[in-house]
Amino acid sequence: MIYVEISPTLPPHHRIAPEVLERAAREALHHRSAPSDATLAVVLTDDAQLHALNREYLGVDAPTDVLAFPANETDPETGAPYLGDVLISVPRAAAQATTRGHPLVAEVQLLVVHGVLHLLGYDHASAEEKARMWAAQAEVLERLGVVLGEDDVGE
Repeated sequence: MIYVEISPTLPPHHRIAPEVLERAAREALHHRSAPSDATLAVVLTDDAQLHALNREYLGVDAPTDVLAFPANETDPETGAPYLGDVLISVPRAAAQATTRGHPLVAEVQLLVVHGVLHLLGYDHASAEEKARMWAAQAEVLERLGVVLGEDDVGE
């Protein structure tokens, strides 16, 4: 199950339909053949929350577009594997979408896929890891029908 939370403080033009987020997350899970009963949460929020979490958990005193918190636990309600949480700053995503020349929904889908891939063990600390992760993102986005510029498939 994909849990979706959309902060009530986001303005209406920054809200994305939960079904779009769920589909992006499911495609990323499918790409890695994750267990069909795996669960995770996707949270759409603002710069302030991601800034605070980035500072607290990563020691980076700056806002960011997406954070992933792997859990690798069992959901106590369902017994299913709980992979973790993906949090996205929608204002930051909106700015990036404008800069890159594509719709906000495409940018948010990219960030959902990026975050879920992190939950599944992908990283981009080295050039090799980054190439592998960016290729996976591109494959998932293609299956979703999301078209981005070649340079837009990563952070």
